[in-house]
Amino acid sequence: MKPEETVVEMFVGVDSRDWDKVKLCFEDQVLLDYSSMNGLPPAVVCAEEIIQSWKNALPLFKATHHQLGNMLSYVNQLEATVFCYGTATHYLEHKDGNVWTVVGSYNFNLKETEGVWRIARMKFNYKYQDGNTKLHEPLLMKRGGADSRSWFIGLGMGEAYPIIEHGGSFYSRKN
Repeated sequence: MKPEETVVEMFVGVDSRDWDKVKLCFEDQVLLDYSSMNGLPPAVVCAEEIIQSWKNALPLFKATHHQLGNMLSYVNQLEATVFCYGTATHYLEHKDGNVWTVVGSYNFNLKETEGVWRIARMKFNYKYQDGNTKLHEPLLMKRGGADSRSWFIGLGMGEAYPIIEHGGSFYSRKN
């Protein structure tokens, strides 16, 4: 499988709620960065934490749809980068509008191990959102009113540590 196919498989798995497929797309530790959308700093998190957060949150929508395009992929032996445009549409029947759309682009870093490409870094570059931008608020009430920024990307489930880069690899360290 090519690196860009791993990215596509991850989003197809998310939209179909195939969490085992999603897990196969990630390294054990992932540098996750949604800071352009929510202001939270990038953090190294366990793939399990990301998946558990998405598993808890996304099925509360009736449907989600991630559309990717303009993929650019660069491979250098056992590492690859993938850039793509991304549109995420969330659907839930609501009196103020049924659809919330988030548009941006992604930067991924992947590592190849034993012929399998896995995502080690996922950065979302927010452009804009449209539709019912409060569509997720009733879902927050079902989850006990959790902070929407951490709920949305799943960083509220674990501790975030400062990011350290060494030799092209990313590590986390407690203060």
